[in-house]
Amino acid sequence: MKSYTPSEIIAKMELTGLVPVFNHHDAETAAEVLINSYEAGIRVFEFTNRGANALEVFEHLVKVVSGNNDLVLGIGTIWTQEQAERFLDAGAQFIVSPALLPDIADSMNERNILWVPGCGTITEVNTAINIGARLVKIFPGNVLGPAFASAVNSVLPEVKLMPTGGVKPTAENLSDWFNAGVMCVGMGSQLFSRKLIEKGNFEQIQEEISDVLSLLRSVRDKV
Repeated sequence: MKSYTPSEIIAKMELTGLVPVFNHHDAETAAEVLINSYEAGIRVFEFTNRGANALEVFEHLVKVVSGNNDLVLGIGTIWTQEQAERFLDAGAQFIVSPALLPDIADSMNERNILWVPGCGTITEVNTAINIGARLVKIFPGNVLGPAFASAVNSVLPEVKLMPTGGVKPTAENLSDWFNAGVMCVGMGSQLFSRKLIEKGNFEQIQEEISDVLSLLRSVRDKV
C-alpha cells in the first residue's frame, strides 16, 4: 500500500463520504469484505481492534491489499499507545480511538499519523483540536445525534466531523447528518449484513455498499 499523509487520508474520506467500520475473527472472511468494499468504491477502510486475534487478522488484510496503492487501511478501537504502535508496525495508516486519549495524540503527532478521537461534548472536541486532532469522531453517533454535530459546527465551524455508531444507510438519516455539517460518516453493522457474511454472499455485500455510496452522493448533492 502507498503511504498517505493525514491530509491525503482525510481528503479520501471526504471524497467518498463513507468509512466502513468492520471486524471479523476469520481472516479470509474479513479479506473478502475488504476486497468487495473496495470494488464497491470504498477507498478508506477501518478494521476494529476487537477479539483476541484482531492483530493477526489485520496483518492478513495488509498482505491481501499490499499491492493496492489506492486503498487506505486503518485500525479502530485503539485505547493505548502500545496498541497503536503494534498496529502501526503491522501496516495501519491511521488510528481511531473511541475516546479522547492525549497520550496517543502526542505519539501520533510526532509521527505525523492521522489519529481520530471519539468525542461526546463540545469541550472534548475543542480539546481534541487543541492537541492536534485533524478529524473528530462523534461517538456514539446514535446517542449524540445530528443535533450535536450542528452544535459543534455552530461554535467550531473549522472542525471536521465523522459520526460513527448507529448511522443508518437511509436517505433520511444521511440527510440529517450531512445537513448538520459532518464531513463523512462511519458505518458498521448497518452497512454489513450479518446474514450475507454468514452465507459468504460477498457479491451482494458489494452491491449493497455500492447502493449506499450512490445514495450518499445523492444526499450530499442536495445539501
